[in-house]
Amino acid sequence: MTTHETPRGPVDSSRVPRYAGPATFARLPRLDEVGTADVAVVGVPFDSGVSYRPGARFGGNAIREASRLLRPYNPAQDASPFALAQVADGGDIAVNPFDINEAVETVEAAADDLLGTGARLMTLGGDHTIALPLLRSVARKHGPVALLHFDAHLDTWDTYFGAEYTHGTPFRRAVEEGILDTSALSHVGTRGPLYGKQDLTDDEKMGFGIVTSADVYRRGADEVADQLRQRVGDRPLYISIDIDCLDPAHAPGTGTPEAGGMTSRELLEILRGLASCHLVSADVVEVAPAYDHAEITSVAASHTAYELTTIMSRQIAEARAQ
Repeated sequence: MTTHETPRGPVDSSRVPRYAGPATFARLPRLDEVGTADVAVVGVPFDSGVSYRPGARFGGNAIREASRLLRPYNPAQDASPFALAQVADGGDIAVNPFDINEAVETVEAAADDLLGTGARLMTLGGDHTIALPLLRSVARKHGPVALLHFDAHLDTWDTYFGAEYTHGTPFRRAVEEGILDTSALSHVGTRGPLYGKQDLTDDEKMGFGIVTSADVYRRGADEVADQLRQRVGDRPLYISIDIDCLDPAHAPGTGTPEAGGMTSRELLEILRGLASCHLVSADVVEVAPAYDHAEITSVAASHTAYELTTIMSRQIAEARAQ
């Protein structure tokens, strides 16, 4: 999109009820309707890497359905993200559900194509396996990136049943492949039992800092956001959000729930506190709607993606104004 073009925004809810029409993210235009986009929202309906409950392959469309409730002005960030930059729904990356290696390759190639157009990615999963190919593609464009990983779990285990690519291993692979800036890595919202203390030792050796959900509770969202900003600095940043970073009271529809998590309010406030960071792409994964109630999880995920999209749109508009 050139600087003189006006972004095409969502369907006007005063003319078409929000429950009517196709469920693109936030009722935005499809990517093929606008040609190119500054931020492409894409789904990856894949959950062959899960270790417990399946169903995240349906997460992207559940988030899209819940996003019908989103409105075009974001008062928390004082921004109209869909007027600042062209945001469009790029549909789904269709991946092989029977071959994880092929699925990873497909996601990486599709991400390369989208990033190659100049777009930033807001990816809706799918299970957390997809973070690895997305990070490969982003690092190919920006070099090793800072990572903020919101999750109940570390996702830095070595293998499951001998498999290197699962939803519990993407960030170990990413460190091994040199696509992360190991001076700027943090988990946020971790909690719950582990296989052993060695899990934490291995994780620390990879360069990760940890902000547990108890830390968020005791220190508050503002202090945590400030710590994360200082750790990331001005590096290119990728944010990966497993919806199970939220407590099951706020996100029951997920594959591996853990008690004692963050509230949706805490998550959104921390993300808003990261608005000055150089966010190059992001994902929201592990929404499993079969276990959801009254769209609680999908609504939380859609608002999470909305905040991330707002940050990217603001930064794109600010860069153009310079």
